[in-house]
Amino acid sequence: MPLDDVTLNFNPSGLMLLNAVLAIVMFGVALDLSVADFRRVAKAPRALALGFASQFVFLPAATLLLVIVTAPPPSIALGLILVAACPGGNISNFLTHRAEGNTALSVSLTAISTVAAVFMTPFSLAFWAGLHAPAAELVRETNVSVLDMGFTVGVLLVLPLGAGMAINARVPRVAARMRGPMRIVSLLVFAGFVAGALAANWAIFIAYVGMVFVLVLVHNAVALAGGYVIAAGGGLAEADRRAISIETGIQNSGLGLVLIFNFFGGLGGMAIVAAWWGVWHIVSGLAVAELFRRRNKAELAATV
Repeated sequence: MPLDDVTLNFNPSGLMLLNAVLAIVMFGVALDLSVADFRRVAKAPRALALGFASQFVFLPAATLLLVIVTAPPPSIALGLILVAACPGGNISNFLTHRAEGNTALSVSLTAISTVAAVFMTPFSLAFWAGLHAPAAELVRETNVSVLDMGFTVGVLLVLPLGAGMAINARVPRVAARMRGPMRIVSLLVFAGFVAGALAANWAIFIAYVGMVFVLVLVHNAVALAGGYVIAAGGGLAEADRRAISIETGIQNSGLGLVLIFNFFGGLGGMAIVAAWWGVWHIVSGLAVAELFRRRNKAELAATV
């Protein structure tokens, strides 16, 4: 069966659980955020502008070029475009810290891109998919509403973001006690949910993941490298380059999965792309962070 005709096995109760899981993950991330993270915009406008442009302009444009050149099945192309339209992922701050990058910039970019995703994710998906005829046809067939998608993104991202930030501002001691456990629990719950969804659709995943693997690898590599090059071209310091590289290469593929099941009926190619992105960007992000750390150690040793 062609991949564009495959839909994953996912019932309505599972969809509700996925929505709840994503909200829990976002709430856990928000416990680390404060209004001060948004105020940093005024202190580092160039870095923030370059990071925002890298994520919401460069990556979708590069994705469009990738799907035009490689001509994958339409559902895979649309899946890649959707992932590129999502905001930064919830582990980008941890990876930036491990890479010895500018963690404060990473946190600010995560916060700003998450709020902006209410408008940018549906708009970006509609705009860039509209420039690729096969993907545009899929969007038309599913009759996706940009307004409905924006409302869903707002409920699943912005509401838990606001709740987590409110707890951090009003009862910081409670937030401090919750951060560690919530970070672990949210990641474990999300990982468990993805593993369960894959297990329920294992035959489909195995049959088609080979088609997706190389594309996701290239897509993610372009995101990581492109973010670094854009930051370097903008004259930013090395720590800022690392933060923007990781923010561009770590996407909220969990949000992508939610949107795929909410608006595209679990379309096989899209879901496999988002699920594999969720696995691969952790592997690549850890590898890139380790490379950055080793470069610092090598430069320190050379200096000494």
